[in-house]
Amino acid sequence: MIETNANFGEQLRGWRQLRRMSQLDLALDADISTRHLSFVETGRSQPSREMVIRLAEQLEVPLRGRNALLLAAGHAPAYPDRGLDHPSMQAARRAVEMILKGHEPFPALAVDRHWNMVAANEAVAPLLAGASEALLAPPVNVLRLSLHPQGIASRIVNLAEWKAHLMQRLKEQVIASGDVELARLRAELDTYPAPPVAEAREDFGGIFVPMLYDVGGRQLSFLSTTTMFGTPSEVTLSELAVEAFFPADEATAAFLTGSS
Repeated sequence: MIETNANFGEQLRGWRQLRRMSQLDLALDADISTRHLSFVETGRSQPSREMVIRLAEQLEVPLRGRNALLLAAGHAPAYPDRGLDHPSMQAARRAVEMILKGHEPFPALAVDRHWNMVAANEAVAPLLAGASEALLAPPVNVLRLSLHPQGIASRIVNLAEWKAHLMQRLKEQVIASGDVELARLRAELDTYPAPPVAEAREDFGGIFVPMLYDVGGRQLSFLSTTTMFGTPSEVTLSELAVEAFFPADEATAAFLTGSS
């Protein structure tokens, strides 16, 4: 994982190794000499601002990581990092609220880079009934709440399948982001109990893994989608994701719309 308080050379080497690229590979992609790249990694040469951004682009470093690289190289951050409550983020905040509200009566929520819940529509709260108050105290971590024995794990009928699905997603996110805190979260979630993975209870042709959820003895079936802002140049927006759940069968749709 990438320690953002490390020096520039260590961070760059960490990203390169995380992307499984040799110095030669990166040098060719960035159109610089291997010798110069080696000097940059060892601290014998100080990279320009343009060089840092070029290397970060070739390594597909997230915006937060690019800012960390720039700071480590002695340059100012290139990408603004503002919370959703910042006045300049009003339009983005409204867009998120519209998406969540427009998805009702089906559940949807927005999460940050560490899967902490930023916002949710009214259809989410009923699904969280019975979870530990400690897990519902802000900031609510959606993955911890989902898989913790005192969260809603006992109500997820296909817990083994759903946990395997979430853990794979988290693994891919850790690799993409190099985020130490996400890696720690993944290690924690891995210790939570779950039954062995069995054959799929419902066959959706391998297109998606449903979440089967028990509500008062009634089994609901959901499929989930993830929505992110396109080509954001702001750190918070680049990390924000909207998780929307759709009914995977007619019975679930009828229950949620009140027509059953």
